Amino acid sequence: MRLLVLGGTHFLGRHVATAALARGHDVATFTRGISGPPPEGARALHGDRDGPQALSAALDGWAPELVVDTSCQTRAAARNAAAVLTGVQGSGVRGYAFVSSLNAYRNWPPGPVGPEDGEPTWTTDDDEYGPNKAASERILGDVLGDRFLTARAGLIIGPHDPIHRLGWWLDRIARGGRVVVPDSLEQPIAVVDARDLAGWLVEAAERGLSGGVNATGPTGMTTLGGLLDLCREVTGSDAEWVPLSQEVLLAAGVEPWVHLPLWLPDEIARTGWDVDTTRARELGLPSRPLRESVADTWAWQQANERPPLPAGGHRSEPGLPPELEQQLLAPR
Repeated sequence: MRLLVLGGTHFLGRHVATAALARGHDVATFTRGISGPPPEGARALHGDRDGPQALSAALDGWAPELVVDTSCQTRAAARNAAAVLTGVQGSGVRGYAFVSSLNAYRNWPPGPVGPEDGEPTWTTDDDEYGPNKAASERILGDVLGDRFLTARAGLIIGPHDPIHRLGWWLDRIARGGRVVVPDSLEQPIAVVDARDLAGWLVEAAERGLSGGVNATGPTGMTTLGGLLDLCREVTGSDAEWVPLSQEVLLAAGVEPWVHLPLWLPDEIARTGWDVDTTRARELGLPSRPLRESVADTWAWQQANERPPLPAGGHRSEPGLPPELEQQLLAPR
């Protein structure tokens, strides 16, 4: 079938395009053309999806039957896709899988997040990530109806990840020595491998699945300490953890999630990782062994240059600045 990936050259979108090609689809990707070519075998369509005519012009009569949308960041992008993909060129769309975020929920973080149909999403006009994702869900869902699935993704990891949260930990731990870590290593974490999510999104579009799905790993799959131990194992490092309390870290100016990626303050971590994924499991979202995800990410990092952070300016470079690390490791 003709499958359009909105995105398709970066991280999750690249894995979606790869999965769709492996399943025998005629695949096109639609991007701005600034992050490289799509996987071999996919046709590359270019344009700024915030422009009202860009998608229609790029398709130029090529009518997709399935759509996986990994790149929608604005209401304009959602409106333009809705107009084109339910108009003449999109009249044959049978399934549309949209990658949203847990940030679409009004009460997350800190959560917890229960079943999808019982959790309120943002309804404000704020031009921010969560409200934009929630609004895009409504815009597309209103016109696509039961052909529309919204996957509210959590933390995504795996090869080709440009965000470099897990990647920073792998790089830092590989260097060895004394490594600053929060003393709350029992903090739970749930992740989804981009390859698992990508393959499932393609299948969801094929099956014409609909509704909301919390698309992340199962609650309790690991802890921050367990993940860091895996990083040490797969890199063969001699790294020694230096656990520091939340009070010490915050007093020194350490920014949770940014300077120490994946670490959240206690008041958020207690419930922030508690997300009901019952429907995701029922609909077949897989969860491969975490060691495989970590090892494959490390192998990819060693063989490739790190890609730049996605454009948009709303992300900070992850990782503990060296001078702050030295300050924290100094004798007390």
